[in-house]
Amino acid sequence: MPESANVGCESQHRRQWLAVGAAVLMLGGTFTAFSASAGPAPIKIAVFDFELDDFSGGAGIAGDKAADAEQLNRATSEARQLIGGSGRYTLVDISADAAVGSDSLRRQCSGCEAAIALKHGAHQYLVGVVTRISRTEYLLHIQIRDARTDKELLTRQSGLRMGANYSWDRGAASVIKSGLLDSP
Repeated sequence: MPESANVGCESQHRRQWLAVGAAVLMLGGTFTAFSASAGPAPIKIAVFDFELDDFSGGAGIAGDKAADAEQLNRATSEARQLIGGSGRYTLVDISADAAVGSDSLRRQCSGCEAAIALKHGAHQYLVGVVTRISRTEYLLHIQIRDARTDKELLTRQSGLRMGANYSWDRGAASVIKSGLLDSP
C-alpha cells in the first residue's frame, strides 16, 4: 500500500474517533444536565377563591361588599402568583367550576372542593379564609387538602394582623411565604 494511502486511512480513522469522542462528550453533558434538573415533579394544586368570615360590628354592610370582594380577589391572586411561581406547585385552572355554590361559603360545602379539584386533575387544593375581627384587625387562614382523600395536609394561620381589607393580600403573601413555601 502506498504511503499516501496509509496516511489517508489514518486521517479518516482519526476523524471518526474524534467524531465518536465528541458525540460521547455531548451525550454525557446532556445526561448530566438532565439528571441535575430532574427533581420531583411539581404538585398540581387548585387554589380556590379566598372567602371572608366577618365577625366585625359592621358585618354585612351593603356598601362594603364590593370593596371586600375586590380585596379577596387581590389576596387570591397574590396567593396564586406566589404558589404558581414557586416551582413546587403547578396551578390547575378551576375557573369553570369556581362559581358553583359561590353564594354560600365553600368551606362549608362538605368536601365539594375536593371533587372540583380532582375533576380538574389537581392532587391538592387550597382554601383561604380571611376572618375579620374588627374593621382593622383580621386573621388569615389557609388549608391544603389532598384532592383524592380530602385529608388535611397543611394548615397555617397568621397572627392577628392590623390593617383594613386593603392589607389582606399582604397577609396572604406572608402566610404563603412563611407557612407554605418554607415548609418541607
